[in-house]
Amino acid sequence: MGVVASVHVADVGPLRALRLIRSVPTPGSIDGLRHANLAVAQPLRSGRGLPSLNAGRVGFIGFWDDDAALERFLDGDPLAASFRTGWHARLEPLRAFGNWPGLPDDIARERTTSYAGPAVVLTLGRVRFHRVPQFLRTSKRAEVAAHEAHGMLWGTALARPPFVATCSLWQSTKDLATYAFGRRYPGHPAAIEADRANPFHHQSAFVRFRPYAVAGSLGGTNPLPAGVVEGTVREKELHRGQQ
Repeated sequence: MGVVASVHVADVGPLRALRLIRSVPTPGSIDGLRHANLAVAQPLRSGRGLPSLNAGRVGFIGFWDDDAALERFLDGDPLAASFRTGWHARLEPLRAFGNWPGLPDDIARERTTSYAGPAVVLTLGRVRFHRVPQFLRTSKRAEVAAHEAHGMLWGTALARPPFVATCSLWQSTKDLATYAFGRRYPGHPAAIEADRANPFHHQSAFVRFRPYAVAGSLGGTNPLPAGVVEGTVREKELHRGQQ
């Protein structure tokens, strides 16, 4: 496996969260790190009153040269230690729409992939400040639709302006595609159209991943149970055997 990504989310307390997000690692500052983002993490909005905010939850997204680089980070880096009490997932990039630092040059751009199992999706952006009010209104409708969508297991929003992102976990790529592009949940397709008409971001990407390892929990729960990930590994091995 070449380039891999990782997502780490932990409840560290408000003061520690502020200290962590003040300094985002730069490419190469950690051996094998291609790109990183650190941000405050909050629940996706559901449309049912105000969300239950958590001022002490932070998220880290990293793109790595390979799995060995990620392993070294997890084994001995102080930043990784800050997230040890939380949850993290290792991810294989499958396809992308848009561009983001750290993505492999040869990543697929087609809407569909041969992989059909559970998926993690990152939406990544550097928001244009004059578009923030419209972006928040439009993204809220997409987040509410995600809560209603079949197969959505868990999701979080992340923000350290101008960086904004969401991370969502899906039972299958079919469920994901139905939410992202179908008419059943119009919030997300409407957000795509609004962005095309007048872009919200200076730079953005929608990236689909295969999760191949998960560890830890949030509030005592693993958002993507290990049994689900084991299924993705078996499916990948079967696919390779048929090639």
